[in-house]
Amino acid sequence: MMFFRYQSFRFIWFTKPTGRYLHKDHQLCASLTLADFEAINRCEKSLPKKFNFARDVLDQWSQKEKTGERPSNPALWWVNGTGDEVKWSFEELGSFSRKAANVLTKPCGLKRGDRVAVILPRIPEWWLVNVACMRTGLIFMPGTTQLTAKDILYRLQASKAKCVVVSEDVVPAVESIMSECPNLKTKLLVSSHSQDGWLNFQELLQSASSEHNCVETGSQEPMAIYFTSGTTGYPKMALHSQSSLGIGYTICGRYWLNLKSSDIIWNVSDTGWIKAAIGSVFSSWLQGACVFVHRMAQLDTDAFLDTLTTYPITTLCSAPTVYRMLVQKDLKRYKFKKLQHCLTGGEPLNPEVLEQWKVQTGLELYEGYGQTEVGIICANQKGQEIKPGSMGKGVLPYDVQIIDENGNVLPPGKEGEIALRLKSTRPFCFFSEYVDNPEKTAATIRGDFYVTGDRGIMDSDGYFWFVSRTDDVIISSGYRIGPFEVESALIEHPAVVESAVVSSPDPIRGEVVKAFVVLSAPFKSSNPEKLTLELQDHVKKTTAPYKYPRKVEFVPELPKTITGKIKRHVLRDHEWGRT
Repeated sequence: MMFFRYQSFRFIWFTKPTGRYLHKDHQLCASLTLADFEAINRCEKSLPKKFNFARDVLDQWSQKEKTGERPSNPALWWVNGTGDEVKWSFEELGSFSRKAANVLTKPCGLKRGDRVAVILPRIPEWWLVNVACMRTGLIFMPGTTQLTAKDILYRLQASKAKCVVVSEDVVPAVESIMSECPNLKTKLLVSSHSQDGWLNFQELLQSASSEHNCVETGSQEPMAIYFTSGTTGYPKMALHSQSSLGIGYTICGRYWLNLKSSDIIWNVSDTGWIKAAIGSVFSSWLQGACVFVHRMAQLDTDAFLDTLTTYPITTLCSAPTVYRMLVQKDLKRYKFKKLQHCLTGGEPLNPEVLEQWKVQTGLELYEGYGQTEVGIICANQKGQEIKPGSMGKGVLPYDVQIIDENGNVLPPGKEGEIALRLKSTRPFCFFSEYVDNPEKTAATIRGDFYVTGDRGIMDSDGYFWFVSRTDDVIISSGYRIGPFEVESALIEHPAVVESAVVSSPDPIRGEVVKAFVVLSAPFKSSNPEKLTLELQDHVKKTTAPYKYPRKVEFVPELPKTITGKIKRHVLRDHEWGRT
């Protein structure tokens, strides 16, 4: 159910912005161009000392819009499937985001460098708050609306967030843990309804001024924190800078996404993941393309295909799971309005899905491979031969290699770890660090290389092939799931004495979470089907629902090994038929 009826507030979204749409210091960095950004990515030009994406990219497009140098298609085009629609030009995006910046700094009292947790679904306000944080130098920390109170508590405590921005359905979870978050000073609600103890974003936005001077952020100044799951412990906080996100995706936008300013890209990603930032903010807007958004809370293949036939979307980017579901339909019955370039990433793509998509639609699927920490590493770029099953070739500015456990480069055809060669300095498009975790940050370096934690093979033509994770992280439908988090949830149930959580093959999701569970004595005679459902519901309530084990197997004991990691390896190899 929508928490906010856009028709009621249409005067906010469709009226002409008031005041200047370019702030006073716009001309300070007017010399930065798309060509400069590409040269920086190619290591042909130095990184500027100062950079701000809102000022140096978005406001530049606003200026080109004014002079007619940019096509008239919108910057953001949002629909919800029930008739509500928002279309913003870059000029309107600039005006509304400056109003939002004033909301964050004035009534919310936030200062440059403060951390802001943003837990919103695919609604226009997510983009507004994102850009407003850039304009004010606040650190944006997105999270999926599937987070439970426990997940939110961990994120707020670990980050020492000063503000949380949420939709109506997340309010109860935040309220339940407020007393344990002493650093949280401001609660901002995006809703048409008021809530005691919460500032209302919509009300404040209406009265806010559209005059705002963008802060002059340093290129290496923090911009965003993404929580990324690992094998052990809770998610790590990967910190990105203004330039690693704001400049680092220029090559990606032009050569993998193949975007022009006349294109309309629909990137299907939860707003909690960096894929939303890559495809729905930075890569797209660096090229001046229109970002298309469908509110769609859950995947509906009929609605999905109807969207492609109704709207002039030129570029589609989604996880392989979506394509696996779509190719089960009779796609030849659909006439896509303008679709011409399709991409996928987040998990390995089955060669048969690629082939079925091409046979039914006539379109290629261009797979890319990347990480929260370092962005897109490999890709099948437009114009390159596609080898089914391959992630493509390494992309600039990275030198991608396969290395052994000692950091030595392996020859083509040899399996090893996928790694990025480090030059004399750390590449600007890398994440800055895992916040408050120098040991984890240091562990990503092996000799002259950054190690991704993935194993692969490079062939003699320079194409890379994914083999497996070196750790136990499960990638299901593009979601990264740490087994420790699921095991921690399971052990809280009185039926569970011990558990081991591993990946298990699945025809739609690629892989799913499977839990091997040793039961306590009182539960050994329980009905297994009922107990499975009970454990699944328990995990859904204890941690984010997407992490729950879709498969549960009750066993008398787990492998007798010293560490949980080895237990998982034994069980995972068995599950995938490797023993």
